[in-house]
Amino acid sequence: MKQTSLINLFQNAFRRGIRHPKYRWAMIVGTLLYLASPLDIVPDALPILGWIDDGVLATLLISEVCQFMLEKQKNHISADAFATAHAIDIEAEPI
Repeated sequence: MKQTSLINLFQNAFRRGIRHPKYRWAMIVGTLLYLASPLDIVPDALPILGWIDDGVLATLLISEVCQFMLEKQKNHISADAFATAHAIDIEAEPI
């Protein structure tokens, strides 16, 4: 039986939320609001533990948004390369 940790479940849910076009902005704004709000899962009154949940969430947000942007750019570049490879030169001179 495969066991998945609570961290992996949270990370996979966050990743699916960021990549879903309908929920993407809600996840980004919700994460930023959570990071800015004084309410936390672990209060910041606990010096180290209070900062860990914010750090993990910020790291997840940054890595997923960067990965999404890189994939989007890669798809855009490959689509441009495909269009350029199939271009026809209409100003060619006959021999």
